[in-house]
Amino acid sequence: MTTRQAAGTSPRPSAATKPVRWAADAVSTLREGARVRLDYSAQSLWRVDRLIEEIRREGVPYAAVENVLRGFGAYAGEVVVGQTGAEWWATGGEHWVRTPDGRLWDPVDEARRCFAGDGSLRLLCRDATGAARR
Repeated sequence: MTTRQAAGTSPRPSAATKPVRWAADAVSTLREGARVRLDYSAQSLWRVDRLIEEIRREGVPYAAVENVLRGFGAYAGEVVVGQTGAEWWATGGEHWVRTPDGRLWDPVDEARRCFAGDGSLRLLCRDATGAARR
């Protein structure tokens, strides 16, 4: 059982295994290394967007932060999953979040776009949770 899975609920799909671990690793690393606490809320994605922006401004090469960005994207995906009842989908090594309305979202790629200066995990979450409510 994952830390986000409540007792008595059905297990997560196997496609969620890696992203759930990546997200948990990102949360743990930030808590222990940077003393930043993430609580799987949409509001916490503001902080993640800012962290990515800080890393980008420092000029860190993409290869050095690729796994960190994957963890941040997975974390954003877990926020969407928690707020909408979405599920992780995987194919060919890529992972997406499928919201109940059938739309696919790629939070891992959005984290990469944030690092490139053209993306926002906060806005992805807003769009995905808004779309799921319609």
